[in-house]
Amino acid sequence: MRKFPMLAAEEEFMLAKAWREHGNTESAHKLVTSHLRLVAKIAMGYRGYGLPVGELIAEGNLGMMQAVKRFDPDRGFRLATYAMWWIRAAIQEYILRSWSLVKIGTTAAQKKLFFNLRRLKGQIQTIDQGQLRPEQVEEIARTLDVSTADVISMEQRMSGADHSLNAPMRIDGEGEWQDWLEDDRETQDVVIADRDEYQQRMSLLNEAMATLNERERHILTERRLKEDPATLEDLSKVYDISRERVRQIEVRAFEKLQKSMKHLALEKHGPGMLPGPDA
Repeated sequence: MRKFPMLAAEEEFMLAKAWREHGNTESAHKLVTSHLRLVAKIAMGYRGYGLPVGELIAEGNLGMMQAVKRFDPDRGFRLATYAMWWIRAAIQEYILRSWSLVKIGTTAAQKKLFFNLRRLKGQIQTIDQGQLRPEQVEEIARTLDVSTADVISMEQRMSGADHSLNAPMRIDGEGEWQDWLEDDRETQDVVIADRDEYQQRMSLLNEAMATLNERERHILTERRLKEDPATLEDLSKVYDISRERVRQIEVRAFEKLQKSMKHLALEKHGPGMLPGPDA
């Protein structure tokens, strides 16, 4: 960093104009290298997150390059004033990506909480005192305008560290943590078998429904195949018959449907596909 001198305002202006108007890469290079001290100073402020300072500086340099690329010298302010925001943004994004394998936060409020929680804990002298007390959680939540639940969640995530599932459970190296993980989801063959059986039953149902007349099919569909079934009163008005007559048609149509499905199942798939009593 000491090899690259800081620029006077006039020289900085001329270099920025040369880059912006003529694409002079040498001018852009001088603008970036002359601000390495600024990048390093900002990066040092993020040492408390456990990441190598060299990596923080490298990310800050990427932000510096973006700042040079977008800097407009005609606006009348110095490059450092504009670049500091790009440098901070690049470093903060890197910390969020690197802090945990599980994403810490994506919203502006979550990012604000992540980068200010440590500072506020330091101000109320709780960094070395274990978990936050309820009144301290409320104070931080009020200061950052977030919920107390967000503060507690972020505190727990920042206090813990990622661990490899391949880490040995015992000193002798036998057994890994992943050996104790259990997936309680259905196995792939069971999922495929259930899907195939469902498709076969739906095929049988569609064929069996074709054996009903239009009124039976409509009443049965409205009463037993809809998430929000129609009432007997509704259907009685549609067909201008009594509610009891609608119920009789529904029961008869259901019995006909069951009989037809059993016949089709035996014919196509054998006894294994016979529908149950509630099918």
